[in-house]
Amino acid sequence: MNNKIVATADEAVADIPDGAAIAVGGFGDIGVPMPLIDALVRHGAKNLTIIANNAGTGDRGLALLFKHGLIRRLYASFPAQRGADHFRRAFEAGEVELELVPQGTLAERLRAASAGLGGFYTPTGVGTVMAEGKEVREIDGRTYVFERALRPDVALVKAHIGDRFGNVRYRLASRNFNPVMAMAARLSIAQVERVVPLGSMDPDDVHTAGVWVDRVVAVGGGR
Repeated sequence: MNNKIVATADEAVADIPDGAAIAVGGFGDIGVPMPLIDALVRHGAKNLTIIANNAGTGDRGLALLFKHGLIRRLYASFPAQRGADHFRRAFEAGEVELELVPQGTLAERLRAASAGLGGFYTPTGVGTVMAEGKEVREIDGRTYVFERALRPDVALVKAHIGDRFGNVRYRLASRNFNPVMAMAARLSIAQVERVVPLGSMDPDDVHTAGVWVDRVVAVGGGR
């Protein structure tokens, strides 16, 4: 497809079905695709599985999905940070299942999916509750636990600029989880602050190539 631009965030998420597994980029509030999440709330898809670094804070971003009861399961590294009141209420009420995933393991499970791998062995979590029910193996005298690849149906990512082929560039720390999530998902939707002419980005400045991005939507905003 030569032109991956969609007109609005609502159009970009309109076909996400109930029960979808969605990876959402960001670390804290940095690099979180807020307009795409707002559009997802308006869309109303429910029973979602969310894969993210945290669970949102206050009444914005991922927190809104918990507030409106749209999430069934969460994979996250830091879900209970200060201000994550809507997640905490939903979890304590038994409305949301949680799988805690160490941050490096979360990134690598996504990367494994993008590389077509079934999973990997890691020493992280050995001897803890995070290893319960998982394969454990000794390799060269060290114990490892097997972690399965994590492949989302959809990724919602935030970039700084993009073109109609889907090539995007992130800004500073907003790069965080966004590239690996875009590469892991079956359908990747990137919000950008502005669309630039094709060929105006130096190849070295393309952080995620268009082959990994299916839709681009310009949402405006500052740098």
